[in-house]
Order: sequence, then structure tokens, then C-alpha cells
Amino acid sequence: MFNLLSLIFRYFFILIIYAFIFGIIRMIYLDIKAISEVSVSNTPYLKLINRKDSLPFKIKEVYTLDDTITMGRNKDNDIVIVDPYVSNHHAKIILDENFYFLEDFDSANGTYLNGDKLMDAIKLRNGDRIKLGQVEFLFVSND
Repeated sequence: MFNLLSLIFRYFFILIIYAFIFGIIRMIYLDIKAISEVSVSNTPYLKLINRKDSLPFKIKEVYTLDDTITMGRNKDNDIVIVDPYVSNHHAKIILDENFYFLEDFDSANGTYLNGDKLMDAIKLRNGDRIKLGQVEFLFVSND
């Protein structure tokens, strides 16, 4: 009887170890896939900081920036974030005189830049962290 229990526990722990290794390999694969999606061009982009699988909704890892990008829960936004803490039209990023500016649309829960609540349009710099609801982006620019 003891030998049978020992055998069952041995195979159970081996199965747990394989599941753990599979999880690590999956995370590495997703990180490599996200890095390869970013083109090597000089176009600024937003990179999702959150772990994609920890969010209860679908969102892309990388968004390239055009002249004007709107973000919010409504389907007519350029970046749709189906988060209950994000307003229908939450914020926008505007290109003005070769600089990108972040502006909040008086959203209910606010937009945060590097941990500070946004009160007015503010110029974005490389490495800035933009938080809307549960989602946090990193602004990446080669300037």
C-alpha cells in the first residue's frame, strides 16, 4: 500500500514540475512574440506594461502612434480598453509640433502619468508611464 501511494505522489509531483516548466516557457514565448511585433522604425508607440494574461479583457501589447490617438471603452476609439474603470472616451494622445501630448477627457477615474493624476495636457517623454483604469502603458519614443 505504501509503495502505491509513493508511486502516485511521485508521478503527481513530476506532473506539477512539468506544468511549472511549461508555464515558464509560455511566458518566455509571449515576451519574445511581443518584442518581435514592434517594428524597428522610428515611430513612437505605446507598450503594454501589464501582463496581458492578468487582465480580464483582450488588449494588444503594442500600439503605434499616429497624429491623434483616442483611448476609451467605446468602440469608436483607436485604442479600445474594455475596462469598467475606463470611461467611454477617456483620453487622447495628440501630435503637435513633433511632440506628443497626453490629454484627459474629464474621465471619471482620471488618467495618470508617472503616478500623478493628469490635470491638463502634458508633453510625453520617452519612458513615461500612462495609466488608465487597470491598464498601464509605457510611452516609447526614439527622440
